[in-house]
Amino acid sequence: MESLRRVRVERTFTREEMNERRGILVLPRLYAILDAEYIPDRDAQFRVARELAAAGVTLIQYRNKTGSPSEILDQAQALRQGLPGEITLILNDRADLCLAAGFNGVHVGQGDLSPAAARQLIGPDRCLGVSTHNPEQVREADGTAADYIAIGPIFATRSKANPDPVVGLDGIRRARELTRKPLVAIGGITRENCRLVIDAGADSVAVISDLLGGSSGSPRAAAEHFLRLFVSA
Repeated sequence: MESLRRVRVERTFTREEMNERRGILVLPRLYAILDAEYIPDRDAQFRVARELAAAGVTLIQYRNKTGSPSEILDQAQALRQGLPGEITLILNDRADLCLAAGFNGVHVGQGDLSPAAARQLIGPDRCLGVSTHNPEQVREADGTAADYIAIGPIFATRSKANPDPVVGLDGIRRARELTRKPLVAIGGITRENCRLVIDAGADSVAVISDLLGGSSGSPRAAAEHFLRLFVSA
């Protein structure tokens, strides 16, 4: 009788599956930022957010640096109520308004609430991100309750009035050496350079201008183009 041999089939896990097995937050490749500076009107913000969702975007950060708390809350609630529940919504800066609007998480900068204070406010189930701009800040953020770390600006950017010094692709590589947490690269990222950013070690790219600036005719067209570029990334 011919003997039977058991063959072990090795399986290659995707990035998402490996991070899920490690208990690490999985971020989409495209981290869309809806910035009120670019689109101040609430109805227009909602239309753009719907376009992004229709394109396949699954995470949107709402950023409003100049609005009053009541304005930010009003606009955030309109987004939460009008978008599908599966869209992850992150609020920039305001942990308190994140809770009030029913958002999925908050993103804090170096001059905002500390990650520990933000986590205490939002609890264990919402997502928490923190901005960093150099290796020391990345190392410090790695030891906090943040779920993911943003690093930048990678390239020169016009989205901030007084941006931090550019860290370049080497800044991503250094940050990748310092943390296993998901890395979101931000600052001057476009469809022309986004693959370089992923190849340098970023898990996700945060984009404002190249989604909202109108060079592609519509935010939906721009988002669809980004997502096609990431299919093989």
